[in-house]
Amino acid sequence: MNILVINGPNLNFLGIREKSIYGTQSYNALVTMIQNHARDIAVTVETYQSNHEGAIIDRLQQAYYDGTDGVVINPGAFTHYSYAIHDALRSVFVPKVEVHISDIHSREAWRANSVTAPACDLQIVGHGLDGYLEAMDWIKEQNAAKSASNGRKIESDS
Repeated sequence: MNILVINGPNLNFLGIREKSIYGTQSYNALVTMIQNHARDIAVTVETYQSNHEGAIIDRLQQAYYDGTDGVVINPGAFTHYSYAIHDALRSVFVPKVEVHISDIHSREAWRANSVTAPACDLQIVGHGLDGYLEAMDWIKEQNAAKSASNGRKIESDS
């Protein structure tokens, strides 16, 4: 199984910006944590980070073709206004989880609104970096359930 983890603007500055909100671990530490967890749960993971909306859309569209089985996305500030990323997420027919390190619902009022969450199957907020791992686990469970239901023999009474 292949999981794509996308991080939007300023996530590359983890451990640098607003440590009281986002923590002290670096982006590289997050990527290592994600890779280690992928190994532990026997999935392949690709991490992708961009500060550019179009690049994120391009990567999501590529996921349609490249065998991606699930998407974890932290759109960063694009969460609150990018209908273009929303539409790109809707074009990829795999389990999708929006993750936010902080609890966006308890911060500034404008942060509480996510235009991208409705294009995802689940939103995880306020669990710190562990939210990424929870999202990966959920995607693996969803794909396992789908595989199990596809493998069932359906018998007819006729």
